[in-house]
Formats: sequence, C-alpha cells, structure tokens
Amino acid sequence: MARTANVFVRVEPDIKEQAEQILDCLGIPMSNAVSMFLRQVVLQKGIPFDVKLPTDIPVAAGSLTKEQLYAELDKGMADVKAGRVYTADQVEAEIRKELGT
Repeated sequence: MARTANVFVRVEPDIKEQAEQILDCLGIPMSNAVSMFLRQVVLQKGIPFDVKLPTDIPVAAGSLTKEQLYAELDKGMADVKAGRVYTADQVEAEIRKELGT
C-alpha cells in the first residue's frame, strides 16, 4: 500500500454536509474525493476547473451611480408591468426544490 499523508482543511459545516450527501450518493468517501481533486491538480498543473466570478451576480445598489441605479429600477418596473413577477411563496418553493428540501 502506498504511503499517505494527512491533509487538514477548514470548511463551512453546511458545505461539508452537502458535499458528503452528494458523495454518499456517488459511493465516494470524502477522502477519495479530495485525493481525486489533488491528482487532477497535479495532472493539469493547476485547478481542474474555472475559478471566476459568476456573470449574473446581483448588483449592489451602493456601487452604482445615480443613473445606473435608475436604469436598474427601470428594468425592474418593466418586469412588473410585463407580469414577470413571482410571489414570495413561489420563490421559496423554487429554493426548496433546488436544495432538495
């Protein structure tokens, strides 16, 4: 058997739990998943996936100019007038569906 080394990492408890649930469904222990990731780092000589900010991140109102803020508000009003709206219950149901709860 090959020699092994210990790796200690700190992660948010909910992220760890979610990852464990998925890995359990796949039949992969957490230690094997971490080992697979590290092997891919070595093989690809870098992170084995894109590391970048999402393009659809919400706009922070405090970072906008007055004109940009009004333009964003106009977009929202256009959505309301066009009927592109959701109730709080619909949004909550969608979030629950995505989280599998």
